[in-house]
Amino acid sequence: MSPWKLYLITAAAAFAASLALTPLARALGLRFVLDTPSGGVKTHKNPTPLLGGLAIAAAFIISLSAVRLFTSFPTGTLHTLRGFFAGAVIMLLLGLVDDIKKPSGLSVATKFAFQIAAALVLVHYGVRIRFIQPDYLAVALTVVWVVGVANAFNIIDIMDGLCASQAAAASLGFLLIALPSEDLYVNFAAAALLGAAAGFLPHNFSRRRKIFAGDCGSLFMGYTLAALSVSTQYSHTNPLGVYAPLLILAVPIYDTFFVSFLRIRRGNSPFAGSKDHYALRLEKMGFSRHEIVAWSAVVTMGLVLCAFSATQLPIWPALVVYAADAAAFALMSVKIARVEM
Repeated sequence: MSPWKLYLITAAAAFAASLALTPLARALGLRFVLDTPSGGVKTHKNPTPLLGGLAIAAAFIISLSAVRLFTSFPTGTLHTLRGFFAGAVIMLLLGLVDDIKKPSGLSVATKFAFQIAAALVLVHYGVRIRFIQPDYLAVALTVVWVVGVANAFNIIDIMDGLCASQAAAASLGFLLIALPSEDLYVNFAAAALLGAAAGFLPHNFSRRRKIFAGDCGSLFMGYTLAALSVSTQYSHTNPLGVYAPLLILAVPIYDTFFVSFLRIRRGNSPFAGSKDHYALRLEKMGFSRHEIVAWSAVVTMGLVLCAFSATQLPIWPALVVYAADAAAFALMSVKIARVEM
């Protein structure tokens, strides 16, 4: 069977599993873990079950395990996937405990400690940044990157469909860009996360059967994408190709830096919740939530094309691509920062 058919099967299986398992996760959340609106940064009006992340994670693991029956992975691939699973499960359980302990949740120090441990699991299994020397610096930056991206997806999870749609779009981006490298485990993992995140979206958007991914879902998706981003080669054309993940994951990364900057400028902790997110500011400007989620996904897919271009072009045109995208985000920041929240 051709790799493309297997990737489609993996994505479809993950989608079906996520679609089927999310109602079970919702029933579990209704009984044990509800996110109750309490003012502040909360934007929903009714108590809503969490634990959607359990369905996403289960669908991801089930689909990858099932495709193993049809595929002969190269030597060492299963070892790497075990590292993916082990670290992702740590993130999932961390988020689950944090969801259960809401509204207070776990302390920032506790969360960072377990997130660093999950990142070090990846490093132990040989998944780390390869283009930086010496090794200890590469390991340190890998940990910072994995923890940062995982938290970026946690931070952007402030609107129905936003986090999961960004995860799906970014997964598709990594799948398309990793194809020429023939890193099978990256392609299959990206296809699995694409399907799992997409299968969750109908339930997340539903009014009557709504469920949130929770911290367990956002941290799991962010961690998996961070792991994917350091697991493949992006370009043999120019050295700037290795920065393609910055474009693919630009929307959640941007939101993280944007809200942190505004909080610090007001003298608040960057870890303190606030309504400074770009999505909430766009809503204040008159955009509907569905429009914001849809346009955010479109922007990410446009950035995927930019990332692919940056891996194929000579160094100077690639530099122009990065600079143009950075300028666009800067101009957007100036405009939406003026919105009164």
